[in-house]
Amino acid sequence: MRHFFSPILFGFATAFLSVQIFASGVASASPSTVEVAASAEALTLARVNVDGTPQLISVSSYTDGKVSGVVLTGAPDDPIAAFQELGFEGLDALIERAGARIEIEATDLLIPVALTDRHIAAGTNFPEHAEEATVEDGPFLFTKAVQPTRRGELTHSDEWLLDYEVELCFVGFEPIDLSSPPEHVGLFLCNDFTDRAALLRHLDPFDPASGKGFTTGKSAPGFMPIGDLFVIPRDRKRFVPDIELTLFVDGTERQRAFHRQAVWDFDEMLVQIDQRRDVVWDYRGEPVMLPLENGTIPLRTALLGGTPSGTIFQGGIGFSVYVRAFFNWLFGGWDRSIPQWVVETIIEDAKTSGTFLTPGNQVVLRADKLGTVETLIVAP
Repeated sequence: MRHFFSPILFGFATAFLSVQIFASGVASASPSTVEVAASAEALTLARVNVDGTPQLISVSSYTDGKVSGVVLTGAPDDPIAAFQELGFEGLDALIERAGARIEIEATDLLIPVALTDRHIAAGTNFPEHAEEATVEDGPFLFTKAVQPTRRGELTHSDEWLLDYEVELCFVGFEPIDLSSPPEHVGLFLCNDFTDRAALLRHLDPFDPASGKGFTTGKSAPGFMPIGDLFVIPRDRKRFVPDIELTLFVDGTERQRAFHRQAVWDFDEMLVQIDQRRDVVWDYRGEPVMLPLENGTIPLRTALLGGTPSGTIFQGGIGFSVYVRAFFNWLFGGWDRSIPQWVVETIIEDAKTSGTFLTPGNQVVLRADKLGTVETLIVAP
């Protein structure tokens, strides 16, 4: 029996199958104060509602939950459009001659940028996360098919095993040629929420790094809340490695890492995307590929750079799971294969454990120079 299950053990272990119980964690400081990048280092932008009209502001401070800056009068309210039209020189000039400062609660900021509903994400792109998940063939790529949202509430489903992932996201200011990395990109935080139950039921247990099932497990409505700031580094290769990603659940730290720890940087992600342009997965009965148009990444398509260690699901399956799954199949459960019984047993145990996100949990992402993302998990 052990020999029979050994490939299944490897496959499922690589798909984040065991539950980590965070019995003790690092208590967080309040995420309500965030360092803002110096203007010589990056432009930090946000969107606010001024007299019923969305406006773009240049942010100079983010302290005690309040964001202050100046309204960029005359600029498009969308940061991609503003940078396309004005560039650094034009935006710097608007900031220089801007009038009175504006102060606003960070919770009142609008979604910082308009994006599509098809994005490209890197799985197991941080070595410690790959190690805890026992993935040896990563990193890998998949499509995340969901419309980004602002901070707020996520309505929970009892069918989910809801997990979190803090990630740094990149977006171009024009369609991105995979053979020619752009000099400038926009950056923002996002939470790559995941329903591990759906993921487990749809992945390839013998090749999780194929990306199969990841679109299904990561694309429910509300599964991509993004941060409050939109940052344009003047030198992205110098700026990005020093971004430190953190995530807290109910005030306890769960994830922390610098982006320099990622295996693939932005430029290498483009190389890997090019190599996987013809890969096809199934998503809700329809074929899905990485969202490319004529060999380019479309405008307003985000690239999710991977998550650090510390997710709830991790690698490894207890032997008792195999035993129970086998006997469930043996004593009449022939409508499912033994691997399917393994999956359902894992899901049942995980729901019973109570360690996954449930109504009442507050998930907070924070990164200096990038802002915050806050999501309250609520009951239906």
